[in-house]
Amino acid sequence: MASTKEFLEFVLDQIENAGTISYKRMFGEYGIYSGNKIFALICDDKFFIKPTGEGRKFIGDPVESPPYPGAKNYFLIEEKLDDHEWLSQLIRITVKVLPEPKPKKIKK
Repeated sequence: MASTKEFLEFVLDQIENAGTISYKRMFGEYGIYSGNKIFALICDDKFFIKPTGEGRKFIGDPVESPPYPGAKNYFLIEEKLDDHEWLSQLIRITVKVLPEPKPKKIKK
């Protein structure tokens, strides 16, 4: 099932204080970016954040689940999705420790 634009807009409203955020539509779902770092996914109207050690410490005991079949576990954010300050802080912590994406090789 594809995620709805309404759920995407709800999440974007909740994280508006986390910095410059953008998104890309991917196979009916959404990748959420800060700069050029993808830090979260919206799949089946659920919000998933890439797991990091610092994020785990901040959350305490995170719920983990794969966002789609065959994927690694991400932090599934459900209970605190309405807490925009907590959520924005988690995103800032996560984005800070995620590495920059590797440059794509130019095909000759």
